[in-house]
Order: sequence, then C-alpha cells, then structure tokens
Amino acid sequence: MWLFAAEIENQLKQAGELLNKINRKIDLSFYANFHAGIELALNAFTMTRVENRRSSALQAINRFLEAEHIYKDYTVNELSQKSPIIDKYILTLSLAYIAEARCHLELEEHETALRRFQEGAKFIRLLLQKYIEVMLTSNPAAYLHPQFKGQIDLHKLTQIYQWIDPNFNENTVFEIQRENMFKLTQSHDEWLSSLPSAIVDRSEIQWGIFGGNPTPFTGRFEKEAYKRLPQVFEVMESMIETNRRFESYQTEVQAISQLGISFHDWLKLTPSTEIKPDSAELMYIIPSKSLELQPSI
Repeated sequence: MWLFAAEIENQLKQAGELLNKINRKIDLSFYANFHAGIELALNAFTMTRVENRRSSALQAINRFLEAEHIYKDYTVNELSQKSPIIDKYILTLSLAYIAEARCHLELEEHETALRRFQEGAKFIRLLLQKYIEVMLTSNPAAYLHPQFKGQIDLHKLTQIYQWIDPNFNENTVFEIQRENMFKLTQSHDEWLSSLPSAIVDRSEIQWGIFGGNPTPFTGRFEKEAYKRLPQVFEVMESMIETNRRFESYQTEVQAISQLGISFHDWLKLTPSTEIKPDSAELMYIIPSKSLELQPSI
C-alpha cells in the first residue's frame, strides 16, 4: 500500500507539471493529508499494544473518509473537463477506499469493511467507465489505425469493451467500428478537433509558423495525437486491471467474513510446503461448505 501511495504521489506531481503548462493548478495539500492517513494506518498495522493500534486505525479512517470526499469531487470535476489527470484521481480514490477498508479489517469490523468496499466499487466503476468513454474518443476506430499494427488489435480493443459489457465479442466490436473506420477517413480533421485534453491539449504543442494554437491542418497536432494513442490505450488497460484487483479485494473480504475467521488469523495463513509447478506461491483455501460470494456490481 505504501509503494502504491508513493507512486500515485509521484504521478500527481508529474501531472501537476503538465497542468501548469496549460494554465491549471493542482493542490497537493489534500494529498499530504491523505499521506498522513497512510502513515497512521501503517502504525496501526505494526504497533504491539492493541489500544494504540485501535486509536491509530480510527484516526487513519477519518483521514481516508475526508480524502474520499475530496477526491470524489475532484474526479467528477476533472471528468467534466476531460483533463489529463482523471486517472490519477481515480487511482487515489481507489487507494483511499482500500486503505479505509484495511483499517476496518484491522479492527475486525468485517461487515463495515465489506460495505465500504461495495460503496467504493460502485462509484469508482462509474467514474472509470466515464473515463474509458472519454479516452476511446469520438471515434474508437482510431485505435485500429494501421500504424498501430503490433501494438493494438481488435482483440485488445474488444477486451476494453468487454469490461464495460461482458456480452461484447470481437464480432460485435468490429460491427461497431466498421462504419467508424470510414467516418475516420472522411472526417479526420473533425475527429482531431474533438480530441479531449486528457489525450493531448493544443496549448501543449509548441508554436509553429501557423501560431500557438495549431489546427489539424498543421500536422503538428495530428502527429502528437497519434504518438500518444498507444500510451493512452496502455493506461486504459492498466486502469481496468487495477479496478479488477480492487474488486478482488472485496471478494476476499467476503470470504473472510463468511468463513468466520478473524482477519489477523487470515493473515497468518501460509501456503503448504509441497512442491508447486514453476515454484509458484499458490495457496488453496477449501471451505467445508460453499461460499456465497457476490460480484461487486
């Protein structure tokens, strides 16, 4: 959790430098408060005296609740502006929910941890879906441009759509993009003009002979847009994978609760010493009766 927080903080700082270039600011003071919450949580997980662990965990929970409230508003605002920092805020919000739930587990409040996970999962998934829709652009067929051969294909694009709706397959995605491919050719400049700042902002492009606000016809903006699309696609894939992990944490909490085992005893479970394929660290937990694990959404 600590490494995850440090990575997000680094990304927020980098995003702040980018936003400064386009005359927008990011206040890292709220993140400092969140960072303090993580410090309190780590103390709660390592202190030896139970009363100290409980006190530190409760203080951390209050910090995380405040962070969730703040970053909800931040993320919704950045989504409305289609800014380049949306993914950082979604990740920060996800970490806030995970950290809060972990503190509830430290207090052996399994049901509270699960409820907070469920509430967070619904909201984060909604935010992430809106983010994905923004990053797919007004014409997702752009990601199937010939220059991305070997980087992005129909299978990868289908996986993005399947996260939104599991009923999608490669045929349905192709049918959606069939007409889009022709539209991209016929209305290429219109598509470029509609690209959100989350992908590329015009003010980022250096001045040229056509001035400081390049049009698609200068070629400078177009070149930068296509250069970024593979990176943008990787970010979408990474965000979806992170969201799946978030939801898997929720499933784990459900299992702990239904098994009736304390969280601290759960942490003590270790894999058996038998030889495993490829030295994999595998551990199977076989309950005496089937668990009724519910999907997060």
